Amino acid sequence: MSLQFTQNLKLIQQLVMTPQLQQAIKLLQLSKQELLESIQQALVENPLLEERQVPAAGEEQSPPVREQEGLQRIDVQEKGLLKNAEWDDYLGVFSSRSRQAKEKDFQERTGTLENFHANKPSLESHLHWQLSLSDLDTRQKKIGEVIIGNLSSDGYLRSTAQEIGEQAGASPEEVEQVLGEIQLFDPVGIAGRSVQECLLVQAGFHGLDDPLLVRLIRDHLPDIENGRFKELVQEFQEDPERLQTCLETIKSLDPRPGMGFSDEEVIYISPDAFVFQFDDDFNILLNDEGLPDLQINASYLEKNQDPGAAEYLKNKLQEAEWLVKSLQQRQKTLYKVLEYIVEYQAEFFRKGPQYLKPMVLKDVAGAVGVHESTVSRITTSKYVSTPFGIFDLKFFFGSGLATGNGAHISSESIRLAIKRLVAAEDHRKPLSDEKIVELLLKELDVQIARRTVAKYRVHLKIPSSKQRKSLKA
Repeated sequence: MSLQFTQNLKLIQQLVMTPQLQQAIKLLQLSKQELLESIQQALVENPLLEERQVPAAGEEQSPPVREQEGLQRIDVQEKGLLKNAEWDDYLGVFSSRSRQAKEKDFQERTGTLENFHANKPSLESHLHWQLSLSDLDTRQKKIGEVIIGNLSSDGYLRSTAQEIGEQAGASPEEVEQVLGEIQLFDPVGIAGRSVQECLLVQAGFHGLDDPLLVRLIRDHLPDIENGRFKELVQEFQEDPERLQTCLETIKSLDPRPGMGFSDEEVIYISPDAFVFQFDDDFNILLNDEGLPDLQINASYLEKNQDPGAAEYLKNKLQEAEWLVKSLQQRQKTLYKVLEYIVEYQAEFFRKGPQYLKPMVLKDVAGAVGVHESTVSRITTSKYVSTPFGIFDLKFFFGSGLATGNGAHISSESIRLAIKRLVAAEDHRKPLSDEKIVELLLKELDVQIARRTVAKYRVHLKIPSSKQRKSLKA
């Protein structure tokens, strides 16, 4: 068998990823902060791209100053004086050499600048300092040290009075007495064993002894968290204004008093869009705050350039135009996806997360008219502000389970139902996973396996029934 070379023609279709298409795809999946950084880099690298400056209200843009009118002629004698002037003598302490000398002398006298850096105190050291200055006796301070050593990073006490008593060689009654003193340390409410206890300590410290307020904190925090205000008004039969005042007071309390001393970096989220409800309709507003308003600077193109510069400016012009078009397409796609989500998840936006319906990428892609990968990219690292808080767009996508009547319920709704059932359980008889399966079947008409309940419970960081019983003992 011999080998030989032959020539033939073949017609095929192939998708070519041009640089412009790659840029458009990249912009889709960028978060707002990453998009801002990308735009700023483009402004630095492309001379034809600039940010449109909007003059303030009542402010007129001043015309450019001519060189002949704005500059005065300097004769030869004045130029000589400027050249030979002793500027260090004239500027004195403001001269660069004098300032450097003073900085060097300052460092020699005081040491390096690192000596002026103060470390942030930890929660443990802050509480130990207050414990050492308190009126507690030596035995009580020893118990207090054990209590402080058992605090979590957010300031909660995860150990029981019995466990602390065994470590400190004290009775549970002595531990409770010292714990009551530590909970009044700064920050108030520290060492709480539950959110309810933490907030009740803060309310008592500030003299907020309204029975309605105390009852709301003790028994109805899950209702407040899920926004069930109408049910609270019907249950208490109280003046709505008084109930609203109590709710505002609860919001002013700090459920995590120890986080102010945490070394964890707090990440603030700026939503990419806002959803507002007006009567029975919803309005979507894209958040363009902080993003530059780009325009093409054509002043470079009006001048006669050599062939090399002309080719360079032509490429930069094309890059600028593609960037502006890609940004517009990104915002347009984001709006279309949000529009479908709001329409499909209307019950969520009206009543809350427990009414979230199952939704997959294919549903949105078919309705918007784009590929599933485009929907996946445009929903990556994007957040939307709703009447019930700020949510990641990925939150609205998820599988679901079929109910007895043929409808479907999302996995997130089931997790919220499990969380609500555990929060309302009898602390002396915590609900087992089998019992939760029965309650879900009765309440939501959904058949779910026990291992699925256990998986959701672990995802929610809820201990098992035996562990919950020992923690509440």
